[in-house]
Formats: sequence, C-alpha cells, structure tokens
Amino acid sequence: MIILIPAYEPDEKLLDLVAALDEAGGAVHVVVVNDGSGPGYEQLFAQARLLGARVIGYPNNHGKGQALKTGFGYIAAHFPGQDVVCADSDGQHGVPDILRVAAAVRSTQAMVLGERRFDGEVPLRSRIGNGATRLFFGLATGARLHDTQTGLRGYPARLLPWLQSIHGDRYEYELNLLLEARQQGIPMESITIATIYLQHNESSHFRPLQDSLRIYAPLVKFSLSSLGGFAVDLALFLVLNAATGSLLLAVAGARAVSAGVNFAINRTLVFPEGRTTPLGRSAVRYLALVLLLMGANYCLLFALTEAGLPALPAKLLTEIGLFLASFALQKRFLFRRIRPPAAEKQHSQGRLPAGTDSAQTRLEI
Repeated sequence: MIILIPAYEPDEKLLDLVAALDEAGGAVHVVVVNDGSGPGYEQLFAQARLLGARVIGYPNNHGKGQALKTGFGYIAAHFPGQDVVCADSDGQHGVPDILRVAAAVRSTQAMVLGERRFDGEVPLRSRIGNGATRLFFGLATGARLHDTQTGLRGYPARLLPWLQSIHGDRYEYELNLLLEARQQGIPMESITIATIYLQHNESSHFRPLQDSLRIYAPLVKFSLSSLGGFAVDLALFLVLNAATGSLLLAVAGARAVSAGVNFAINRTLVFPEGRTTPLGRSAVRYLALVLLLMGANYCLLFALTEAGLPALPAKLLTEIGLFLASFALQKRFLFRRIRPPAAEKQHSQGRLPAGTDSAQTRLEI
C-alpha cells in the first residue's frame, strides 16, 4: 500500500505524519510530492526523506490536482500493482483513519472516501464550502455524498491510469474526479473519519475566490448561459413586438431563437462532454425539456399563488427551483458523455483508451 501526500509549503505536521506512518509498520510506503514549495522548504523535505519517505516534485507550483497526478504516475511506474491512499500534509488526517481507508480499498477494490461528519468546531468557510459542493454534486449526479471535499481517499491500483486522465490541476481536480467516477459507474465506498481542523484550518492553501470558481465552473457557466439566453429573448421580444405588433409572434419568435442560442452554448461550452451525443437527438431532448419546464413553471407558480404566496416571491422560488432542476437534467441526462463500447471494455480492465496522455512522472528529488 502506498500513501501519497501532496505538499505545498508544508510545516512540521508533514514530518509528524511521515514518522507516525513509519511507526505504524506494515507494508506501507510513503510518497511525498513537493508541489513547487521553493528553496526555503528543501530542508524539511530532506528530513521527510530521512524519515523514510520518497520525495518527488518540481520547481514551480502547479496545484494539488497536478501534484496528485504526478504522484499517481510515479507510483504506477515504481510500485506497479500497489493500491494508493491520498492524505493531506496538514495534519487533518490521523494515521488510524488512513490505515482504515487502506484496509477498505484492499478489501473492496473500490474507490474509498474518508468522510468527515463536521462535528464540533468547524471553520465557517469549510462548513459552507462542503455544503455547496454537496449540493452541486447532488445536482450533477443525483447521488448524495456527505463530504465531497475530503482529501483522504483510497484508490485500487487498476484506477491509476484513469486518475491521471481527469481534468484539473488544482482543487477542482478532486471534485471532477468524483463527477467522472459517478458518470462512469466506478464503485465508491465511504467510511467515517475524524473531523480535525488545526488552528481553524489556517494552513490550508485553498483560495476562496479563484479555487471556488474552478470548482463550480460548470454551474457558473450555466448561469451565464441562462443570463445570455434571457438577454437574447428580451431583445428579440422588443424588436419583434415593435416590428409586427403581434404579442404572440414576438413571444414565440424570441423564445425560439433564445432557446436555440442557449442550447448551442450549453452543448459547446457548459457541457462539452455532451457533444458525444448526436446533435439531432440532443436538440429533440432539449426541446422536450423546454416544454416540460414551461409546464412546470406554470404549475408551480399556480400552486404557490393559490397557497397564498404573493406573486413576486412565488415567481422567484419557482425560477430558482427550475433553474437548479434544469442544470441537473442537462448535466445528468441531456448532455452526458457517451463512451464507445471499446472504452467501456478498456475501463473495466483498468486501462485507458490508446492515445490518452497520463501525467508525466517528475524527477525524484
């Protein structure tokens, strides 16, 4: 079993973790990836090597996702057939929990997540962040995970080539990985681990604005696409109404064009994986979705106003609910990736299709 630890500007807690894993005994090897921490941290990584860890890395910071992919490539080359458990370097994962995840991977040969329950004192940004990613993951996949941001994860050896193919270099990589795993039917298990935050998680290198935008990029792009469709619809409505004097023609014409624009943007930019579905089939399904949402809009608005809710809040609740429903339906059904049979067979055997690039193994330092 390999314990993979990505590390960017770590402190003494990395050394404590490496030492504790060494003391735990058993057939455990520790691989640490120095994610471009800089010359000031060379002594600390040298100490980690003296404690028994293999330290690899590169001179410039590329992000946690790239560090993990670099580690996976190194492990596949130097420890073939070995399962991997990923743990953070900041002391948030106890050795007993790391070993429990390792045992679960060994016994199930599934992806295993160490899920925190967020009991006790949890930093507000961590509680909000995990709640938001839970909602996003549920909308995108229809599955419920309690902790989508956990860094304690175990993977069987057969998944290493696939893990290197997942898009993302920074914190978005780990959520993209879960989304792809769910879509491709890769089995996932979870075990409960301790929730540990030291000094209110001050050692975290998570950048709230930049990294959140990376993580929620599909939802942000979907929002912008919807806003663009609304702008087109409004502009064409005003033009057609002024030119024809027909309210029906203005509404129908504007909605038809804006729906087409929205479909094109979603298929090419928001959910590009959906381009594996034939254009005609996607267009028919999108039209059906538009009609379904129009009917649902009327029914929900009617029900809320009949229940005594004023028109404005009823409209807002209806639009928010249908916006989330539309995102979920388009992500999970309308624009989902279709893999060819050959890829299905190769995936079941733990191999990637020919021509898939893996992360380049970096120089051991």
